Amino acid sequence: MKSPASDALLKDYMARLPYFSVLDAPQIDALARAAVHLIFSPDEVIFLEGDPSRGLWIIEDGNVKITKLSLEGNEYILHLLGPGDSFNDIAALDGGPTPGNAIAMSLVSAWLLPADAMAHALESYPAMARAALQMMGERIRALGHQIEDLTLYPVIVRLARFLVAQAENPSLSGPGVTRAAIAAHLATTPETISRALGKLQDAGAIRFDRHRIIITNGDLLRSMAVL
Repeated sequence: MKSPASDALLKDYMARLPYFSVLDAPQIDALARAAVHLIFSPDEVIFLEGDPSRGLWIIEDGNVKITKLSLEGNEYILHLLGPGDSFNDIAALDGGPTPGNAIAMSLVSAWLLPADAMAHALESYPAMARAALQMMGERIRALGHQIEDLTLYPVIVRLARFLVAQAENPSLSGPGVTRAAIAAHLATTPETISRALGKLQDAGAIRFDRHRIIITNGDLLRSMAVL
């Protein structure tokens, strides 16, 4: 059961998502009433690739990774997500199966907006449907940039870009975002990530505070990220 505080936070997060931001408060309220609040333990599977879509997920607290497995069984992390982030957007909007695996990286609390509620909203609110179409285009463009990074740039550049994005989006940090997770996201090994982090530290772009990575020179880091 959602508490009043949790319900208010859900509506706030919904209002920030592109396809809900075009709705007015009563329309968001109506959608939020359909949401189901769920808790997941660390490493618990939320859904697997190819499962029927249950709807749109929005994270209240914790970190979630969206992954795919190679033919050899190696994990590749497509997205690292945290509070306020949504996932399974495309399957929730087009009604298709889930496009990847969603796994809790820490204790996770999240809301599920059921598929039938999403379908009804898309049919009822044309502005939301247009915004959803625009969001899909942006996701496709972002995927193209991700493929470009993996194809064209060495690990240290990809890592610098990840750290710049982390600074701009705190959801990319958290107890589950380990060097192994970063390595799986950047299609390399934890050992390679450790060496690249050492180079960034030696250059003066970052420093370590126990297990945290602190950016000490943002301009230098951005230049190393070729941004």
